[in-house]
Amino acid sequence: MDLLFAGLSLADIHQSLARNIKSIRVSQDLFDDLSDDPADWQVAQQYEMSIKLSGYDSQRPIIDRPFEESDWFNAIEFPFRHWAASRFSDGTFGIWYGSDSVETSVHETVHHWRSGILADAGFDALVRDGSRESITGERRVYWVQCDAALVDLRQKAADYPALVAPDSYAFTQDVGARLHREGHPGLVSQSVRCCGESFGILNRNVLSNPRDCCWLTYRLTANNVEVERDPGLTWMRIPPGRSK
Repeated sequence: MDLLFAGLSLADIHQSLARNIKSIRVSQDLFDDLSDDPADWQVAQQYEMSIKLSGYDSQRPIIDRPFEESDWFNAIEFPFRHWAASRFSDGTFGIWYGSDSVETSVHETVHHWRSGILADAGFDALVRDGSRESITGERRVYWVQCDAALVDLRQKAADYPALVAPDSYAFTQDVGARLHREGHPGLVSQSVRCCGESFGILNRNVLSNPRDCCWLTYRLTANNVEVERDPGLTWMRIPPGRSK
């Protein structure tokens, strides 16, 4: 670990990063079970907004609460409030992950969707054995500006293959813990799932200007994961093994 840190350099990053999160592609009105009249839904939404805390300012609730406060909370704030174990965190601090492109974000999130959420629930097995033809998930991608001097791990993978180990996080969590303890704003590394780059941000203050990029639909089939950017049109296909 000391040898790794002794040879590290900084990357001066000033670019927009893709943040790919769970959401639903078509916003569901939270009040459509109270009335069949859309005008009544609008009245109910306006009343709800009038009594909410000032942080809640969206007129288009996304159903997956609490992902409704604002674009800032959706795109930036959530992982800093809700810590979870990941490649560069053992779960004792928050870290925000972004990618250099939408395509890289797809490879990264397809892996975690397929091998994590679906596998844990047994849904992938239903597709494999033919019980279900497919399983669908929906995503929202934001562009978020990053301005920071980040610790650059991109050229270190050849000497330290544990940085890009597909399933073991022990070494990288130690790296992340030291960066967090010493107050670094974050890191940039090779993507483990494709040829792109991944960014782990430890300080929310270096992130700004969240804005919509696109909506995506993931569909797990027996052969691959199909990704739609425009509804009904397959944009990417990721076969088994590509994102593992």
